[in-house]
Amino acid sequence: QVQLVESGGGLVQAGGSLRLACAASGRTFRINTIGWYRQVPGKQRDLVAVISSGGSTNYADSVKGRFTISRDNARDTVYLHMNSLKPEGTDVYYCNANYIKVYGQGPSVTWGQGTQVTVSS
Repeated sequence: QVQLVESGGGLVQAGGSLRLACAASGRTFRINTIGWYRQVPGKQRDLVAVISSGGSTNYADSVKGRFTISRDNARDTVYLHMNSLKPEGTDVYYCNANYIKVYGQGPSVTWGQGTQVTVSS
């Protein structure tokens, strides 16, 4: 089982920057992807950015050019660098991992506890 712990959320003014971190721990065969999602209470979680084990990335259109996802394999940590933040970016941000626990098994998914990002106008 993979455990995820997010950090780095907080309050920032519009136009400012934050860096979120997602630290993964636990024995596993391989982590396929780690991604960041955001959720307004009462609505579904939407993809913000995702990075694969090989370093391929994908971003929501709304954050392209402003957010960067990166991966430190030595620390099993994924970062989301958020620049030029907008008030509509206020949400709870969740880290998600798609992984293979044991060789030959299908993928499993786990979520972190979430971290609040608030962007003031």
